[in-house]
Amino acid sequence: MVMTSRTTATAVNPVLRVPPASPAAAVAYFGASLAFHADVSDVASALAADGDPGFVVVDSRSTASWDQGHVPGAIHLPTASIPQQAAALLDPAVPVVTYCWGPGCNGATRAALALAQLGYQVKEMLGGFEYWAREGFAFETWEGGVRRVADPLTAPVDDDADCGC
Repeated sequence: MVMTSRTTATAVNPVLRVPPASPAAAVAYFGASLAFHADVSDVASALAADGDPGFVVVDSRSTASWDQGHVPGAIHLPTASIPQQAAALLDPAVPVVTYCWGPGCNGATRAALALAQLGYQVKEMLGGFEYWAREGFAFETWEGGVRRVADPLTAPVDDDADCGC
């Protein structure tokens, strides 16, 4: 058997060692991913627009974490408190977007699961509070409002720039 350069590259290339999914499988997977996730920039844009964004943001972290910084207008509902407090704080007809610290934390995923088990429509905000702050969006602390300069590795540094995603 004669091996072509393509065959050789596929056999040793770690990216293609497992072949890509079929286009139909990719559509199903990525479509489902967007049904479960929202990104920080999209959440910030929707919250900044005039009118009701159509969802509520839930910070699932501890009180100490909340006090360090949280998304303006978010509801503080630690994951462990969801079964007891969700009904008093959330309207079941309004979708919920959960967040925790950042990509290295699955607290928002656990909170989303707990809310879904109670019948809420829910999405997880990818990047969490870390990327909210790193992308330069304003946040609140126990001392007041804060806004940091955008990290050029996570977002355009020009406030009017669009990342093109």
